[in-house]
Amino acid sequence: MSEQQHPDLVVGEDGLARPTWAAGDPLLRGYYDTEWGMPVRDEQGLFERLSLEAFQSGLSWVTILRKRTAFRAAFAGFEPDRVAAYDVGDVERLMGDAGIVRNRRKIEATITNARATVLLRERGGLAELIWSFQPSATPEPRSYADLQSQSPESVALSKALKREGYAHVGPTTMFALMEAVGIIDTHLLGSHRRGTSGVWPAAPLD
Repeated sequence: MSEQQHPDLVVGEDGLARPTWAAGDPLLRGYYDTEWGMPVRDEQGLFERLSLEAFQSGLSWVTILRKRTAFRAAFAGFEPDRVAAYDVGDVERLMGDAGIVRNRRKIEATITNARATVLLRERGGLAELIWSFQPSATPEPRSYADLQSQSPESVALSKALKREGYAHVGPTTMFALMEAVGIIDTHLLGSHRRGTSGVWPAAPLD
């Protein structure tokens, strides 16, 4: 594997190739090596990822990771039933919580989405809905330039969630969610994480 073939990969001191975004900061590297792109199929796990992706909009992902413990404390471990019971007082409490991203619209969307998640159980549940948009093939990017910010499936997922009452679930945010929870594999070809999710096989290298 040459850098010319894979310009957005960096081989670390451990001999493992990672994309540039995950090669420097230890927190990002750990997240990339152990979590990003691995399948998440449970309601609570998906509700957390959905919420964090919404909070990340307009910010760097490392900012969200650094605040993740505080987010979990603020939103009751992202247990949908507990967050669904939040009221106006909870919104004000969260707006005063310096440990999280204090964006009223995103806080209110998280509560709205918790309520939608509870109601969605009657129709199969959040995990079933999200995973129903898994495509028949996954991207095989060699560089960032090969990747788009959304897909037909992320557009369709966004529309489906909005019909169910979800907020802050645009197609770009949903594409990021699909990457993060293993619905698609957008690890760059040549990355040591490519094909490790068990959902998609590793693409052969030339």
